[in-house]
Amino acid sequence: TGTTQYYSDDETSPRDKQQKNSKGNGDFCIKNIKQADFGRREIEIAEQEMPALMALRKRAQGEKPLAGAKVVGCTHITAQTAVLMETLSALGAQCRWAACNIYSTQNEVAAALAEGGFSVFAWKGESEDDFWWCIDRCVNVEGWQPNMILDDGGDLTHWIYKKYPNMFKKIKGIVEESVTGVHRLYQLSKAGKLCVPAMNVNDSVTKQKFDNLYCCRESILDGLKRTTDVMFGGKQVVVCGYGEVGKGCCAALKAMGSIVYVTEIDPICALQACMDGFRLVKLNEVMRQVDIVITCTGNKNVVVRENLDRMKNGCIVCNMGHSNTEIDVASLRTPELTWERVRSQVDHVIWPDGKRIVLLAEGRLLNLSCSTVPTFVLSITATTQALALIELYNAPEGRYKQDVYLLPKKMDEYVASLHLPTFDAHLTELTDEQAKYLGLNKNGPFKPNYYRYENL
Repeated sequence: TGTTQYYSDDETSPRDKQQKNSKGNGDFCIKNIKQADFGRREIEIAEQEMPALMALRKRAQGEKPLAGAKVVGCTHITAQTAVLMETLSALGAQCRWAACNIYSTQNEVAAALAEGGFSVFAWKGESEDDFWWCIDRCVNVEGWQPNMILDDGGDLTHWIYKKYPNMFKKIKGIVEESVTGVHRLYQLSKAGKLCVPAMNVNDSVTKQKFDNLYCCRESILDGLKRTTDVMFGGKQVVVCGYGEVGKGCCAALKAMGSIVYVTEIDPICALQACMDGFRLVKLNEVMRQVDIVITCTGNKNVVVRENLDRMKNGCIVCNMGHSNTEIDVASLRTPELTWERVRSQVDHVIWPDGKRIVLLAEGRLLNLSCSTVPTFVLSITATTQALALIELYNAPEGRYKQDVYLLPKKMDEYVASLHLPTFDAHLTELTDEQAKYLGLNKNGPFKPNYYRYENL
């Protein structure tokens, strides 16, 4: 199907079309401006699930903390991101936006944004060349220079470094959301090449807990059910790694009545697993008897060919960790094994004696390939990004040096507090006397920076 799938209604590339919105503005490049009404409905649905951004919009609209901010952004372009962009705009920012992924753009949402006056350059099914062209159109424009960067993956930051290094004279800071992008920033910082402050929102407490622990607790069962229709009650499952992701997976499986084993290299995480009622084992001790193997260590070669050879017939193997290095899939591509594609994202790998294992998403991240991420989780991320932009843009000279920073604890607490009304949750306030006794400010931050919010 290749590109046809994306251009079925119209063969011309968006780059070759001149489109204008109803106000006569044409500073954008998207698939089809006529889809704007559908996109607007999508955005309105997303607003319902993103109460914190709407609350932030209401609270800060008067003071416009981003007045004068010129934000250039490179993220997934979805209804959820649109709520973030329109919030930044309501807080006073001007935005120009490109997609950080060639497939994830919702064309109708991009149309709604273009109709609303945003300079958006993105469509679903871009080529590699289109991808960089779109980023360039955001950055390289007459009479407009960005002073803030919002990036997801580090490609936009990389492009400005490569093509327009002088722009960094005007840029006050970078906000980066992904593990990959943060890694690239730390590398720049180490090499002494980071010339503006950067905010790592990937590792803020609220995002960590929600993206890793709560999100995985909800999506592990979803991903397994959609791909294999497996029943969990009484199944023997081994979960490799008991960090945030492992804890989430184990909690969900235990609640469904599975018998759960855990492998772990760290004695502290291992002890947590034991106290939570899981058997701590080495992988080879349970390999022959388990029905499902789930990796979530962030390491490589956790499940190797030797383990795969010992698995029983019908064993399901999948990965919930960040990269596809945990299961040694390459070791299964040998002449004596037969691969059968059973359905999308599901392969049977068959041994000469007829034994087969069920491999999901070829060892890539299961919940991205085979299930969805709850909008509420994205709300946490988007609110954190907005607050990080406000913090860096308004910071007095000298508060942030040319380095990578974590979001201040106060901001993290604010993100959490904006999400509480959804649950009709009522927070207790400290009395002056209590605050003095604990040596705290009544309004936070409530914990020291080294405090870790463990689920013990």
